[in-house]
Amino acid sequence: MPDQTTAGSTVVPEEAAPSDAATPSEHTGGPTAPRWTPSRVEDAPLLTGQGGFLDDLDPLPGTLTAAVVRSPHPHARITRVDLGRARRHPGVTAVIGPEEVLAALRPFPLSVSTDMPYYPTGTDKVRYVGEPVAVVVAADRYVAEDAAELVEVDYELLDPVIGIRPALAADAPLLHEAQGSNVATDRTFTFGEVDRAFAEADHVVVGEYDFPRYSGAPMECYSVIANWTEDSAGPAIEAWANFHGPFTMVPVMSGALGIPTSRVRLHVPADIGGSFGIKAGIYPYVVLMALASKHARTPVRWSEDRVEHLLASSSGADRMMRFEAAVRADGTVTALRTDLVDNVGAYMRPPEPSTLYRCYGNITGAYRIPAVQIRARAVVTNTMPTGLIRGFGGQQLYFGLERLMDDIAARTGLDVVDLRCRNLVPADAFPYETPTGGVYDSGDYQQAVDLAVRNADLPELRRRQAEARARGELYGIGIAAVVDPSGTNIGYVGLAVPPDQRKAGRDKSGSTEHVRVSVDIQGVVTVMLGSVPQGQGHASTARQLAARRLGVPEEQVRVVIDMDTATTPWTVTTGSYSSRFAPLVTSAVIEGCDRIARTIRSAGSVLLGVDPDELELAEGTVRLKSDPGRSAQFRHAAGVVHWDPGALPEGTSARLYEEAAFTPRSARTATKDEKINSSLCYGFVVELVALRIDPDTLEIRIEQVSSVHDAGTVLNQTFVDGQVYGALTQALGGAMYEEFTYSAGGQPTAATFLDYLCPTTAEAGFPLVTDHVVSPSPLTALGAKGCGEGSSMSFPVALANAVSDALAPHGLRIDSLPVHGNVLHDLLDGVRRPA
Repeated sequence: MPDQTTAGSTVVPEEAAPSDAATPSEHTGGPTAPRWTPSRVEDAPLLTGQGGFLDDLDPLPGTLTAAVVRSPHPHARITRVDLGRARRHPGVTAVIGPEEVLAALRPFPLSVSTDMPYYPTGTDKVRYVGEPVAVVVAADRYVAEDAAELVEVDYELLDPVIGIRPALAADAPLLHEAQGSNVATDRTFTFGEVDRAFAEADHVVVGEYDFPRYSGAPMECYSVIANWTEDSAGPAIEAWANFHGPFTMVPVMSGALGIPTSRVRLHVPADIGGSFGIKAGIYPYVVLMALASKHARTPVRWSEDRVEHLLASSSGADRMMRFEAAVRADGTVTALRTDLVDNVGAYMRPPEPSTLYRCYGNITGAYRIPAVQIRARAVVTNTMPTGLIRGFGGQQLYFGLERLMDDIAARTGLDVVDLRCRNLVPADAFPYETPTGGVYDSGDYQQAVDLAVRNADLPELRRRQAEARARGELYGIGIAAVVDPSGTNIGYVGLAVPPDQRKAGRDKSGSTEHVRVSVDIQGVVTVMLGSVPQGQGHASTARQLAARRLGVPEEQVRVVIDMDTATTPWTVTTGSYSSRFAPLVTSAVIEGCDRIARTIRSAGSVLLGVDPDELELAEGTVRLKSDPGRSAQFRHAAGVVHWDPGALPEGTSARLYEEAAFTPRSARTATKDEKINSSLCYGFVVELVALRIDPDTLEIRIEQVSSVHDAGTVLNQTFVDGQVYGALTQALGGAMYEEFTYSAGGQPTAATFLDYLCPTTAEAGFPLVTDHVVSPSPLTALGAKGCGEGSSMSFPVALANAVSDALAPHGLRIDSLPVHGNVLHDLLDGVRRPA
């Protein structure tokens, strides 16, 4: 088990070693200079126009371009498709539609058994605006787009279903008639004596809340190059895509194509122009373009434009939820009931319904609540299918739970901070097992709350609030305290299937990551990652860790981040999602480097004539621990392994090539009573927000944000701070600006950036103080936990709590997002209108 000093000093420079409470960073609109500014190997190519994005690559000669024909209707039966005119258009090589899709493809394998088959195009019906119907392959995009307009599709219009409540109505139109309902999955779980706790409660507090759907809005949209070939072994697919995992989607793709996974080769370029989870939804287009390539008999390229992306790529799921809490008179919460309903869009597209279950192990958040009941449902509607997004299930869960905690404080007459502190998991309770099976590995939640309150100067904020309210102004203070899971255990997906329907021997669990570390004949270290980064700095961090672990200069380490499933080490859980890098990938890097180090020490013992155990690696040398001046160059020791392996000590393999896999033993399949530790690590975030609402314009002006994170050992302060700032900005978008909206007729009303509003530096320039508490995880090699998603989970509800607090004197509240001037106008209209 790493302690703070060892875990920090082993892998980072002394000045960047973690501390219980680092000096807070204050900034307005951007980070201040960190205590330690490391080099980022990713920056130079991006800043000089040398990035290798998929549109920059031309891996296959003769590649043609595809355009996608999409449905203009939210719900309609396809009665006729005529591809003839498009096929005859000059420059067109192939056109495919529903007939070709049904002839060649199988429905994608789903996470649950349901009569809602999903193909990469509409086949019998179209179920959302933007759903693909046909693909045109031509010499260039201009020709392809022109020919796409010649595809003729006749539709029988059907009534659309927009929104969760209409989807649940008894008389709702059905998206998938064979299912007999718009409910795709419905499960209930009970842990502890829930009914007894409610019967004995002094208070029962009930809240109903709604969370919106929004996107990650990456700078680069979807992009695919696919090539279908056939040989004596049968069909094979080679594809390039800006996909980042999870690589569970590789067998999903092979299942739809009807070919073995060994015949699906996927490349991911080194540079991905952002994703935040959204590009996990690209895999249907990989399959669709592979089929287009089969018919065109040539490689096919497709690059999505922004309108296509906002219409038909992916988004986070919107959620309708009801929370009930059994509460003692002193504010102690003794039980929780939750009813969660996710809108997954037109199809239960894998990995859904994962949004419902990703936070299963931390459903009670940061609180010691001994009993809980969960009802988890997913419904389909005539909207874009959903999937991964930064926070993935966390922002939905905590919007309900943390709004509920404010409601409990109001019912019991307690301060919102005090109420939370009374229910926090205490520091001496770790490792703490939640009623649903999550095992919180480490933490000191009270210390983090105290730090956030102190950095915000809460008494001063309360004084300002009192003065503002005395003047009739709207001033609010909100807080949220959340557990931040990282290193997902994929076994949680199985919870959507009742135990009696699970196939014996087909259990799923784990969260494995692979890396490959090698040393060449000149002593250059290569670290090959399958983590598929999107700008988080994986290469720089891995380079720094490997250099320090092997005692060589950073310049002597190269990191390969291009993904090729034929050559890069990977497994089904591989990918950049669920904040996996810090806890999982770095643990595998350390293991691989340690194996290499043992071989280098053995080779060094040949050069120095001493026992390998007497040697250490430092400053580019292999040297005696007791006499550092007696040393050999690292590269010379590597040369012994390559040039003179016969000289190595007995039992030493002539191998400077190690593939390491880190598999946490705590990530197991669900138990028979349906408990599961749904993540490896659990960090902590507490955020406090103070804001004013302009009485005339109703503009929300954020005056102060205090954000404290516990992500275990801080490997790289600069990168951690960057993740915090990024998550806060994205959360600001979901809380105040970004939302996919639809007309009553099912037409998207936010399909361009004129209507789908993303925050800019102007909106994100609020005063911010960030700080850290360090509780190293005993489960990872360096004590590190994930840190990239925490604020995306906590900030939306912290802001909502602050707005509700500002409106409280008028008897108003916020139970849904986003909150902006229009929402406030509707709420305050009756209050401000003259009698």
